[in-house]
Amino acid sequence: MVQPKAPRAFHVMTKPIGPICNLDCEYCFYLDKEKLYPETRSFRMNDETLENYVKQYIEAQQVNEVTFAWQGGEPTLMGVDFFRQAVRYQQKYRRTGMTIQNTFQTNATLLDDEWGQFFKQNKFLIGVSIDGPPEIHDKYRYDKRGRPSSEQVIRGLRILQKHNVDYNILCVVNSHNAEYPKEVYNYFKGLGAEFMQFIPAVEHFDGKNVSPRSVTAKQYGKFLSAIFDEWVVNDIGKIFVQIFDVALEAWLGYNPSLCVFNETCGDAMAIEHNGDLYSCDHYVTPDYYIGNIEETPIADMVDAPFQRKFGTDKRDTLPEYCRNCDVKFVCNGGCPKNRIIKTPDGEDGLNYLCAGYKHFFTHIDEPMKLMASALQAGKPANSIIPMMREQRQTKSKGNNLRTQTTSSTSSQKIGRNSPCPCGSGRKYKQCCLGKNV
Repeated sequence: MVQPKAPRAFHVMTKPIGPICNLDCEYCFYLDKEKLYPETRSFRMNDETLENYVKQYIEAQQVNEVTFAWQGGEPTLMGVDFFRQAVRYQQKYRRTGMTIQNTFQTNATLLDDEWGQFFKQNKFLIGVSIDGPPEIHDKYRYDKRGRPSSEQVIRGLRILQKHNVDYNILCVVNSHNAEYPKEVYNYFKGLGAEFMQFIPAVEHFDGKNVSPRSVTAKQYGKFLSAIFDEWVVNDIGKIFVQIFDVALEAWLGYNPSLCVFNETCGDAMAIEHNGDLYSCDHYVTPDYYIGNIEETPIADMVDAPFQRKFGTDKRDTLPEYCRNCDVKFVCNGGCPKNRIIKTPDGEDGLNYLCAGYKHFFTHIDEPMKLMASALQAGKPANSIIPMMREQRQTKSKGNNLRTQTTSSTSSQKIGRNSPCPCGSGRKYKQCCLGKNV
């Protein structure tokens, strides 16, 4: 039986101020997009383009829940009135029964009560960029004069909290903060955040070399694993980490919803201040320019053969090494922008973060299976917490016993076939003999 085709739904990341920002974060990949428009003096989206975009975007969607995603640069530089007008256009072109949602990514440094009231009144979901405690955050996030930004960011976050605005934390994981996973996670919890994203910073040049600021694959895998180990015994159902939620989708048998881990992509584009549409936020280059909404309707550009091929290439160019991987069902090769290294067999197209993804997804396999089983049995995911805590305590006791064994064996000879003194019930030669504990 042929399954009916799902209604078309796609996503556009909107850049109303283009790459213009009041901060000068070292690893920002978007600041240099200003070079795409060398003759442009103002990167502000004008009213005509705004209305045309809102109208086309709504009309092209075949579902009744439509999300506008506002980013930059720094979108607050447009001022509140621009977004008031955007909301008015959304209501003007909204179909009967359609729900309009707005997300807004900001560094939070320019937020005040007017912004807080507007966001709350119009139910915006705000993403706040914070990389950890001040001494960690300020390593790479500073303003145009090189001054730290953490104090202003937290002030802006408190504005959102004061007005009960829904928000999440977006943390860029770089070579510095990757060394402090628990400190970063606990700091965010201490701020009162319940929703978090941990996005890897991978700056590569000519598709080969990466910057010293980039997180390594090993760092990223260990960073995520360390946070997961805290979350799984304390915070399931209380703290929501995007990559954990997406992983659980995969363990439940679904195609991961996040484009990075989806089998194909191409349904998440980016629109610039002047109406130029590009294949993806990470592919805003002349090679991936699709067209301009003043000349070609968004609906036609979304379905253009070039864009469809861009999306299916993610699946079709996956190296054989990845196709045979145990965690392919959740990873799917990661984002194509980071497929810049060779496989062990010498094939091109392996993700720079492969080793980290493999480490992390292997590390969480057992708890994910338990959570999936709990949900399928009608139980909450956090019902596994007691079991996870018991496993941790057992492991901790075992480590303590092994430590004691190491010190005692220096003065007492234990036979290879004797019961292991750690209490495992196995022979000494099959357990702690020769282990570096």
